[in-house]
Amino acid sequence: MGEVGSVAGICMSWVQQEIRELKVNRYILVDEEPCKILSIQTSKPGKHGEAKARLDVIGLFDGQKRSIVHPVTHKVKVPVIDKRKAQVLSLRGDVAQLMDLQTYETFELPIPGEMRGDVRPGGEVLYMEAMGRRQMTRP
Repeated sequence: MGEVGSVAGICMSWVQQEIRELKVNRYILVDEEPCKILSIQTSKPGKHGEAKARLDVIGLFDGQKRSIVHPVTHKVKVPVIDKRKAQVLSLRGDVAQLMDLQTYETFELPIPGEMRGDVRPGGEVLYMEAMGRRQMTRP
């Protein structure tokens, strides 16, 4: 596994991979933001250079689209994404109080707009954790 460090109490875990090992719908760190890979285009090697890859990605937490271009042998950070289940304990406006079904830890998360009608007390939701941040997700 790659480095596991701590900055201001935030646990960061990632592994290192070459760009040519990455696949669409997997994850990559761009500017320390965990992103999902939307597309990968590779170019042929030039006369004096190596093949390059262009990745179009979208941030998991900020929803921002980004594009990066690197040689296919370039090493990048790939975040360790932890997908877990939680039980909804209570709702307060657009925020749900959740309890992790493995660790029994309780915490609050905002309910994404498209999930507002589906989240109910006593029900279960999926959430992901990456780079010390959490977010509710669809199954």
